[in-house]
Amino acid sequence: MIVCICNNISERKIRQAVDAGATTMPKLRDSLGVGTCCGKCHACAKSVLRECLDDANQAQPMLFQSNALAA
Repeated sequence: MIVCICNNISERKIRQAVDAGATTMPKLRDSLGVGTCCGKCHACAKSVLRECLDDANQAQPMLFQSNALAA
């Protein structure tokens, strides 16, 4: 799905940018140019960004540390 028509930025490109380390809208603007022309895509791009970050957080396994004091 195209998110930013002005700069031809797709949801896939946003996902790739998040995978490469973009975690905020300013970083997406800098790396992709999303939301830099008319601004109508900002809300949709932010929604895709949040969804990607949520997906990434859920994909990471929780690490439990053993309690050295418990025996």
